[in-house]
Amino acid sequence: MNDTIFALSSGSPPAAIAVVRLSGPQAGAALEALCGLPEPRRASYRTLRVSRETVLDRALVLWFPGPRTATGEDLVELHLHGGRAVVAATERALGDLPGLRRATPGEFTRRAFANGRIDLAEAEGLADLLSAETELQRRSAIAMAGGVFSAQVEDWRERALVASAAVEAVLDFSDEDDVSDLPPDFAERLRVLGAELSDWLSRPRAETLREGYRVVLAGPPNAGKSTLFNALVEDEAAITAPLAGTTRDVLTRAVAIEGVPFVFADTAGLRDETTDAIEAIGIDRALAALERADLVLWLGDEGQGPGSAWEISAQVDRADASVKGEARHRVSAITGEGLDALRRDLVETARQAMPRPGDAALNARQHALLAEAERALLSALAERDPLLVAECLRRVRVAFDALVGRATTEDMLDALFGRFCIGK
Repeated sequence: MNDTIFALSSGSPPAAIAVVRLSGPQAGAALEALCGLPEPRRASYRTLRVSRETVLDRALVLWFPGPRTATGEDLVELHLHGGRAVVAATERALGDLPGLRRATPGEFTRRAFANGRIDLAEAEGLADLLSAETELQRRSAIAMAGGVFSAQVEDWRERALVASAAVEAVLDFSDEDDVSDLPPDFAERLRVLGAELSDWLSRPRAETLREGYRVVLAGPPNAGKSTLFNALVEDEAAITAPLAGTTRDVLTRAVAIEGVPFVFADTAGLRDETTDAIEAIGIDRALAALERADLVLWLGDEGQGPGSAWEISAQVDRADASVKGEARHRVSAITGEGLDALRRDLVETARQAMPRPGDAALNARQHALLAEAERALLSALAERDPLLVAECLRRVRVAFDALVGRATTEDMLDALFGRFCIGK
């Protein structure tokens, strides 16, 4: 944290503008060396030089004295012409200045976290925002990065602290080890808090939103799985042929339909016996894919697929096609019949399984910590000894602190900030 870091924070050149950021105690001195120190927080047009004879560029520069900056430190932005040579020359010049070094991935954001400009939940939301590819992902990440969940955790933590203070008062001033001396509404307040945690835990998870709603096409050989797969992903991704066993492995494609992220998986044809060792491996992998699916489209005989699968009558353009009595959809990937209705149904079903637009969604780490807080809260309600109640509430507070980064490990922080690009 005593180093001053620099990095290109805009897209790779060539571009119209290239933004190079500096953060740290020597940021002001570096700017002074290149062009002189301008008025704080106002864009200035300056000539950047490494010597009287050597001009790097004529650029807009901004000087932000800390701590009221994005990183909590002195911060500089150089808005250069976006050619590769300009950026490279500027980075060489910065690297030659004392106390400056190139930033590592996510280091600007990590400094913002370390200096209290953002908390851990907001940093995780920012990481998701940078990787967002659909509108649903963007809205959820904006909510998390904007502090929606952090504000909620802070409210829960304050209420847990009030409850802990009430228990401590009993321990300090009561002669009897009994929770009956607690305020009359103590248990009810804990139950209300527990109900709020339970509501958040029941919400759709961030993993489905980030990775996509996983739809697996399954059925026996030559059921039309690969042809339908290609139609859904709108690409000739899977090889199709009239020969049984053409698909030997699980083939996946990530696509967005009406802004909803999906992962479609085409699988090997399922049958009870095969003498082909490679096909047998493909069948095993297909069965494993069914276990991981959010939804299975079953193209085989009616009633033979997984219990929650959608029955699909495929290849309805063929004269010899078998028609299911309870098919959810009847489609032809060749003529397009029924495909629009299937897509609409998939989109509506996936939306129900994903966070609503603008809702903050919990990732696996956050979900586990919130579940720990709920368990500790339920234990506090079940205890009669004030000492044990106090310990349970301490565990609740520890979980809340970990959610926003008051208690973290370096390994976890390394993994999180490693998801960011170098200039972030």
